[in-house]
Amino acid sequence: MVTAVVETSIIVDLLRNHAPAVTWYQTQTQPTLGITPIIWMEVLSGGLNKAERLRSARLLQQFSMAYLTEADLNWAMQAQMQYELSHGVGMMDCLIASVSHRLQIPLYTHNLKHFTPLIGNLAYKPFS
Repeated sequence: MVTAVVETSIIVDLLRNHAPAVTWYQTQTQPTLGITPIIWMEVLSGGLNKAERLRSARLLQQFSMAYLTEADLNWAMQAQMQYELSHGVGMMDCLIASVSHRLQIPLYTHNLKHFTPLIGNLAYKPFS
């Protein structure tokens, strides 16, 4: 069972071998870190060639998949209506946050500006 969601910005840091990201990731022994299909697709689409995409896919395989439910989609639609214009929160952020909201688990991200209005203190920046 997924106990925390790792958002795209953190995955990108891992792919770039950003030292604080690697150190943080290596200390994560207890939680089952997860991603959503949205995160998987965002990360993979960042690969500029086949080699980069394969490297990304290998890293993504290390995370459990947390699939969205119908309730998640409904929550995300309401969140988009409420926060897109006032806070600049986009549809992908709403979809990603919906899983964290439903499961009441942390969402590790660098994008606190968009995720905090959606899920409050469940949005957490694990390193700088």
